[in-house]
This record gives sequence, C-alpha cells and structure tokens, in this order.
Amino acid sequence: MAQKEKTLSQQVADTILSMITVEGSLHPGDKLPNENEFSASLHVSRATLREAVRILVSHNVLEIRRGRGTYVVERNLHEHPISEDELSGLRMNLRDLFEFRLMVEPKAAWYAAKRASNREIQQILRYGEREEALIAAGEDRTEVEQAFHKSIAMAAHNEFVSRLIPIIYRAIHQGVRFSENKDKVVQDTLTDHRMLMEFIAQRNPVGAETAMRLHIVHAMSSFGIEIEE
Repeated sequence: MAQKEKTLSQQVADTILSMITVEGSLHPGDKLPNENEFSASLHVSRATLREAVRILVSHNVLEIRRGRGTYVVERNLHEHPISEDELSGLRMNLRDLFEFRLMVEPKAAWYAAKRASNREIQQILRYGEREEALIAAGEDRTEVEQAFHKSIAMAAHNEFVSRLIPIIYRAIHQGVRFSENKDKVVQDTLTDHRMLMEFIAQRNPVGAETAMRLHIVHAMSSFGIEIEE
C-alpha cells in the first residue's frame, strides 16, 4: 500500500521537530520566533505554521503559554516518549545522518588503525574504558561517547574528516537520546566499541573498518532504519 502523502502542515511539523531533535537550532525551553518571522523563514503561510504548531502541541513537543508565546517543551523522554508520528520526520533526517556516517566513519577507522600514533591509540582506549565504566554505573555517557568517536576520527589524520565531525555528532547524540531499545543499544555499544578498541590497538585497519560499520548499522537498527544493500 502506498504511503499517504503528508500535508504541508505535517511537513512543516516534521521540519520543526528536526530543528529540535537533529539540528539543535531549537532546544527544550526555547521560545519559537514570532509567527511572521518563523513562517517567512520556513517559506509557508502563517496559517500553515499555526496548523504545524497545533500538531506538535498535540504531541507534547511544543506548548503555548498564554500571553508569552510558543515554547519547546522541557520534558522527560522516559515519561513522555516520542510517538511514531513524531518520529516520522526524525527518522527521515536520521537516515541521512546515519548514511553519512556509513560513508565516512568506517573508512576513518581504517585510516586511524593505520595512522594513529601510540599516544592517540592510548587516548582512544581511555575514552572507551571510561565509557564502559559510565555504562556500568548507569551514568550519562553522551559526552564520552562523542569524545571516543572524535578521537578515532582525529587519529585518521584527515582535515576534512575533522571538520565534518560536528555533523557526525548530531547522529551520535540523537542515538543516545532517542533510540527505541536502550538496553540493546547499550549492549551493542559495549560490544562494538570493544571490538573497535581491539582492532585499532592491533593496528588492523580491515577489522576496525568492519567494526565501525557494524556499530553504525546497529545504531540505525535501533531506530528501525533499514540498510540499503
């Protein structure tokens, strides 16, 4: 059955959701720009924007505060998880981000295994071990996980990869916050990162590339994103 085409207001709602969850241009607690400016920036009418806001309010993504404006909800994602409808646009954007990771990070891991200095390898291992400790303690690992991936990318010694890291981080950060099966994600992270650490320490580029690709595929799977073979 063909998927029903989204209305313009639904597309705009997806865009705003992406600004909150993927792009980071809107954060929990932020006030939306005034209606004239926001509708102009999105190239839609004010009526379409109002309908998009209504959709997001109904899903507890935005809230209207009388006399003050419209704000991004500051919510506990465990108590108010994102619904399937909300995830529709998020998955579309995350697919692009994760596909980008597949294009870049496995090969970066390959080069890291070949080019990393002994000091860089030790740093990668320290970040990986620190992440394992945080997971065991049930503490937030987001910052250390980002540092782990960054240290691998930096060890590839490629300027363009280094500059693209902030884009890659968007996918990593969302993977930690919005994955659907967090227990499996944690186990996959432990297994995948341990493999990466071992292959890089052994200076095995093929193994490092394969482990990084498997890690990203596991992350995509946690969002229900299928891999095109």
